[in-house]
Amino acid sequence: MATLVCFHAHPDDESIATGGTMARAVAEGHRVVLVVATRGEHGEPVPGVLDDDEHLWQRRVEETHRSATILGAERVEFLGYVDSGMMGEPTNEHPACFWQADVDDAARRLLAVLREVQADVLTVYDDHGGYGHPDHIQVHRVGVRAAELAGVSRLFASTMNRDQIARLMAEAGDEFDPDLDDERRDLETEDFGSPESIITHAVDVAAHLDQKRRSMEAHASQIGADSFFLTLTPEQFAAAFGTEWYIDLRAGRVDGAPFRADLFEGLS
Repeated sequence: MATLVCFHAHPDDESIATGGTMARAVAEGHRVVLVVATRGEHGEPVPGVLDDDEHLWQRRVEETHRSATILGAERVEFLGYVDSGMMGEPTNEHPACFWQADVDDAARRLLAVLREVQADVLTVYDDHGGYGHPDHIQVHRVGVRAAELAGVSRLFASTMNRDQIARLMAEAGDEFDPDLDDERRDLETEDFGSPESIITHAVDVAAHLDQKRRSMEAHASQIGADSFFLTLTPEQFAAAFGTEWYIDLRAGRVDGAPFRADLFEGLS
């Protein structure tokens, strides 16, 4: 049995980015630990979802634990930083936000968890945080540093396959109206995800899509029933989320070689 630690910026990121990988790892007998840098204080709650006296971060912490249970993670840790908000927002300047954290200091917080659970595999984000969110970029920086300090040899950047997204949208044609919502417009930006040429791993999570979807549903304050993710047909959901993509930050892929499929290859 190996131990996988998935390091994320905010509650719900684990569902969207690595939920299938986490569920698959558990099904294959591995141990999974979820670490979240912030409590997602600056998310945009679904209207009417919060009680009158409830703070968003309280609901998001509860949702994260619910999601982790669905995915089979045995432990959830929050590093204690404040959500930085989107790039360029005044919240980026808050002294307690993750974007302002000293990388070595934050890495030592993560390092304590990595050492305690004896992590074999760590996932972070790609170097631009998938779509430029400051907290996602910081997850990459902090995670890479913590892996170095801990001596974790398996280090992977969760990303999105930019080329596959373009193919899916081209195939869908008029099915997707880019004016419908921000989530769909985001898919059209050139800096969204990573090109296939630098991706090393394509992890097949088709057998765990039910858990991945239920994990998303657990984050009801952010992912409403009418959200883009949850209104996809089963076929569209499988096409969009049936594979999770990673960049091996220690070993690239030879041009033309097939994607590797297993983050645990060679580990017992």
